[in-house]
Amino acid sequence: MLLGCIGDDFTGSSDLANTLAKGGMRTVQYTGIPHAPAAQEVQAGVISLKSRSIAPEQAVTLSLRALDWLRQQGCQQFFFKYCSTFDSTPQGNIGPVADALAAALETDRTIVCPAFPGAGRTVFQGHLFVHDRLLSESGMQNHPLTPMTDPDIRRWMAAQSARPVGHIAAETVFAGAGAIRAALHDAPAGHQVVDALRDEDLVAIGRAARDLPLITGGSGIALGLPENFGCTSGDVPWNGQAGQAVAMSGSCSRATREQVAQHAARHPAREITADAVISGQLALGEVANWLMQQEGVPLLYSSADPDVVRDIQTRLGSQTASAALENFFAETARAVVGMGATRIITAGGETSGAVVERLALSQLAIGPEIDPGVPALRAHPNLVLALKSGNFGAADFFEKAANVLEGKS
Repeated sequence: MLLGCIGDDFTGSSDLANTLAKGGMRTVQYTGIPHAPAAQEVQAGVISLKSRSIAPEQAVTLSLRALDWLRQQGCQQFFFKYCSTFDSTPQGNIGPVADALAAALETDRTIVCPAFPGAGRTVFQGHLFVHDRLLSESGMQNHPLTPMTDPDIRRWMAAQSARPVGHIAAETVFAGAGAIRAALHDAPAGHQVVDALRDEDLVAIGRAARDLPLITGGSGIALGLPENFGCTSGDVPWNGQAGQAVAMSGSCSRATREQVAQHAARHPAREITADAVISGQLALGEVANWLMQQEGVPLLYSSADPDVVRDIQTRLGSQTASAALENFFAETARAVVGMGATRIITAGGETSGAVVERLALSQLAIGPEIDPGVPALRAHPNLVLALKSGNFGAADFFEKAANVLEGKS
């Protein structure tokens, strides 16, 4: 294995694996830390952890265990992948995990770059934008677990990390890989937040990071990494999977709410609430049966408006409500797969992670891209999945995902 990657959730790990596979690297996504060595032909391994919203010390422990396994596979470089909207809190996990990985690898400088222009995420003057809005005005300020209220990634990282935080500005990035490499060399030790507005910026950053032991960022920065290992872009092979498709959405992002609304106008859709789950009003077996009896691509969702989410959190507690919904989605996924569902589509990082863990999937083969950052995945001969981050995907994502998983264009 050449490149070892650690993702803090399952959807983001799929996003990264997708980027590396399109770049020509033979890539496998592992769900959790493997117990056996990687296959000899694997060039890039992506370990998916459900560590984004857990306590920082737990996230550090899991990430270091993942690093140990990847080092045992002979990796030459390591990548810590987090969301392109930098999902965390001022007391969150990105800084502590980046610090711990850097210390373990004995490196004194790292890149911090969550940019993903293909999905509308850019970094300019150290500030993260979502399309034409600052991160704090994009809807992410309403995230139920990781509200992003400050778009300045330098301040956000400084609040979390014990290391100094610097900045490499856009004018240096526009000058190309050589200028970026020189700026990294000349910068004081610590984390360097790097501006990026275009895909070509990310390619240049990736090339400049050829000799860095550790890179941190969103999946976009991986655009420039495969070429460093002599890999070239190519089509990703895929055999479609027929059978029943089921979609589940636990994301409350603006993009996902729009996707839910559009899909519900064309396909069967059923909303669930934390109140109904916690009170026992919902019978899991009845919901699973309903999903399997529908035509088209039935959707089970809990994607509420921000005001509704705030009310639920006030009454039930954010962790209680989130855990109840995640568990219900996960158990429902296990039930419908047991009943013969062959295509599972999930929206939301926490929801997707809960579903993958409950299905006990050990590794996922990377297929073609459905929408930027979201690949088709094969779990085993009779089960394929699409795991979507909340803010990703076009308005018709659920229907498009079902078609790509089936092998239709």
